[in-house]
Amino acid sequence: MAEPITLYKLMILYMLEQSEAPLTNTLLSDFFLGKDYTTYFTLQEALHELNEAQFIHQEALHNNIQYDITPAGRESLQFFENKINSAIKSDIRQFIIDHKIPIIDMVSAIADFYVTPEKKYAVHCQLREKSIPQLDLTLNVMNREQAEAICANWNEQADEIYMMLFDRLLK
Repeated sequence: MAEPITLYKLMILYMLEQSEAPLTNTLLSDFFLGKDYTTYFTLQEALHELNEAQFIHQEALHNNIQYDITPAGRESLQFFENKINSAIKSDIRQFIIDHKIPIIDMVSAIADFYVTPEKKYAVHCQLREKSIPQLDLTLNVMNREQAEAICANWNEQADEIYMMLFDRLLK
């Protein structure tokens, strides 16, 4: 049996490998805490160590972090996947199935904002298909409220905006 922190790392790699898209910190926490596998802090330690070892890639979004497995992570998982028992693998696969739609939806339309050197706000919006950006847009706005509104609306309207832009630019 693997050491607990090693097992949690392998479980994270297995989850990321099983998922069709990157997983957010929230979804990973929901799984590990919901199944009482470990504590939030131990999960964060495992994620940090995997990121430091470059077995996973993390991307910070406005209100969450998403993770994806790297080629080195896949290779490591291949060597040690047998350390994860079948019941845990089954739990992971069922969680991925149960959360498939939210995972895909959360990843395909991504919006985040940041403060510019001029003390204004820039909103970065992306529409991705299978982690490949289809549209990458940055808008400068005057205040945080506008930035938050654009982020919230982007998640709901990205497909429609993309099609409108596409149609207009092809005329």
